[in-house]
Amino acid sequence: MPTTHVTIIGAGLGGLTLARVLHVHGIPSTVYEAESSPTARAQGGMLDIHDYNGQLALQAAGLMDEFQGLVLAGREATRLVDRDGTLLFDHPDDGTGSRPEVQRGELRQLLLDSLPAGTVRWGHKVSGTRALGGGRHEVTFADGTSVVTDLLVGADGAWSRVRPLLSPATPEYTGMSCVEVYLYDSDTRHSASAKVVGGGALFALAPGKGFVTHRERGGNLHTYVMLRRPRDWFADIDFTDSAAAVARIVREFEGWAPELTALITDADTAPVLRPFAALPVEHRWERIPGVTLIGDAAHVAAPNGEGANLAMLDGAELAQALAAHPDDIETALTEHERAMFPRSAETADEGTELYALMFGDDTPHGLISMFTGEGQGE
Repeated sequence: MPTTHVTIIGAGLGGLTLARVLHVHGIPSTVYEAESSPTARAQGGMLDIHDYNGQLALQAAGLMDEFQGLVLAGREATRLVDRDGTLLFDHPDDGTGSRPEVQRGELRQLLLDSLPAGTVRWGHKVSGTRALGGGRHEVTFADGTSVVTDLLVGADGAWSRVRPLLSPATPEYTGMSCVEVYLYDSDTRHSASAKVVGGGALFALAPGKGFVTHRERGGNLHTYVMLRRPRDWFADIDFTDSAAAVARIVREFEGWAPELTALITDADTAPVLRPFAALPVEHRWERIPGVTLIGDAAHVAAPNGEGANLAMLDGAELAQALAAHPDDIETALTEHERAMFPRSAETADEGTELYALMFGDDTPHGLISMFTGEGQGE
């Protein structure tokens, strides 16, 4: 019996990992991506790839050696400072950590390079999906073309066009947003900020707000200015006027150390607003033949360091299940979902607890306790 061709919507890390592990097992797939090319937009910042999920996916993909070549040494270093710049916690990267840091764009390119030519079809924005019966589905694209498939996987992120086939749920605003900016070549051009950030990640936190900054390749500092505010509050800011937007955001940090506020006031890029939306923690669906979801399409949560890792593990495990049950798609999909649902719910709960530590009334002391292992009941 011929192996079912897998149709994947979305060329993010989850969809590409799925395609790669399917390829390892000799199962053909096609990935349809709305973006026009791999370089159509910036691909986000640093990712810490964990030994209990993301690295397992890369092992299944046969790409661990190549992954190691992307790791940026020293980036697991972590610092917490007070709003006046006082160092509260400093953990250097001694090379023994289990969460090596890589650039998202470089990891995505590694996965793209590992696929047969033509696997990814760029410029295919999904306009609609519908069930045809018997486990078959039709996907229609904005250019008027369509494809019919026996196995459809939505790897198309928080605002998935595939999800409505399975679930009426849509992500809702979490109450937290970030404003994203970069400082380039920081060691020479922004030395005070570079010094306070150090070699890896910096957290400067207060109740409901803070700076989270990562040192990326080439001394670039990537900052997420975190604010717990209603969407209407941000709607009153004109982000097309960068100077005015920056001035309004930095007012929320009046009295903070200048080397911290400079992370946004001296930014080399326009501020980009990123509201955080999440699906219900226990989001799941009844098994519907011929279609499933992975990654943010299935379980988007506020960023907590696990989203990319979970998406990759989802993709790898789904591919492995399909390889283990080549003549029984439904058993494979059931196996995939049965593992994914509790894993994603547990991680979302942990993320909620992390945000309470980072931005609750006791910050940053609870977070320091977590980092140092103090006050842990287990």
